[in-house]
Amino acid sequence: MAPSAAYAALQLRAEVRYWDSLPGGELVDRVRDAEVVVNIRSSSHFTEKVFAACPRLKILSIWGTGTDNVDLDAARGHGVTVTNTPGVAAASIAEHCLMLMLAVARRIVEVDASVRRGGWARAQVSQMAGKTLGVVGLGAIGRRFAQLGQAIGMNVISWTRTPKPELGFRHVPLETLYRESDVVSVHLRLSDESTSMVGAPQLAMMKPSAILLNTARGPIVDELALIDALGARRLAGAGLDVFTVEPLPPGALIATLPNVVLTPHSAGVTPETVEAGLQLAIDNVWNFLAGTPTHVVSSGTR
Repeated sequence: MAPSAAYAALQLRAEVRYWDSLPGGELVDRVRDAEVVVNIRSSSHFTEKVFAACPRLKILSIWGTGTDNVDLDAARGHGVTVTNTPGVAAASIAEHCLMLMLAVARRIVEVDASVRRGGWARAQVSQMAGKTLGVVGLGAIGRRFAQLGQAIGMNVISWTRTPKPELGFRHVPLETLYRESDVVSVHLRLSDESTSMVGAPQLAMMKPSAILLNTARGPIVDELALIDALGARRLAGAGLDVFTVEPLPPGALIATLPNVVLTPHSAGVTPETVEAGLQLAIDNVWNFLAGTPTHVVSSGTR
């Protein structure tokens, strides 16, 4: 682990066992006797089997907002409280969204490669000022990206399950957002309801000149439908930080397309965010043990 004040302070107060990654069945072996687990990687899946094998576990403190890697019903059934760290990565991920949007619109990867080869073509690129940004989901990240869009002169429209007019962004039906937006950015948690929420019918509603951004979770977007739309140029481009399968397997079709910019689920990984998130995850543990739990996603029953 990189030097961290939060981690160093934790070591002074508790016996800490740290592993960089836990592939396959190693998770149970490593956490079987733990009373407290702080989890950073969404690739570690806490299933019914894991909770059943860890009878001493009292709290699972997640670094991050999403808990789709945790069986919350199983956690409740085994008396394990689950907490998260809402909002800590909002600034970092919103900045990453802005970068992806501009990189796709300005064809930065393609133009950079051309210049390095000795080319000097003046690419036909898109200006975002004056364009319409559609934000799907107005949590902390969606709100911050909407603000950044406004700051560069974009007209922001939004959809969220619970309209929030006090935020100052025009709320529209999803179908209207898809049809009117020049950029659609997804900011939802992964759930049964949101899985494949952006599929072929939704992509067909979008302008051929539009850009899709996804920094939330890969399965929210039907990846095969997106590949089809991008390949046929029914969609101008996409900026993706998340994928259906992570890491991307060798030969992944999405990686063969010239009109996408891809990053490795790293939007929230900055030194500032990592430290703040770890500190909040640790604070959640101490607060739980003190009887004043904070940022509880699911409360244990025992």
